[in-house]
Amino acid sequence: MTAAIEIFTRPGCGYCSAAKSLLTRKKAAFTEYDVATDPALRQQMWDRAGAGSTFPQIFIGATHVGGCDELYALDRAGRLDAMLAGEKANS
Repeated sequence: MTAAIEIFTRPGCGYCSAAKSLLTRKKAAFTEYDVATDPALRQQMWDRAGAGSTFPQIFIGATHVGGCDELYALDRAGRLDAMLAGEKANS
């Protein structure tokens, strides 16, 4: 079973593109929420990630990963694949 992946993005965001690119290379299906299409999505992101959060904000299952840098750090540490597979990450 794979974890549900959600990513909050905004248009023209290079970090958003890089994060989506990594997830796509991992063949991980994700739901993208473009905050430009619905202002309520930005509030929903802030409610979950903390006000003032930058883009993108990534959630894998119940875990708030953070942004693009954190996603790539998980991959470099060899922990991303397990999270994508729905396994508990060892923090």
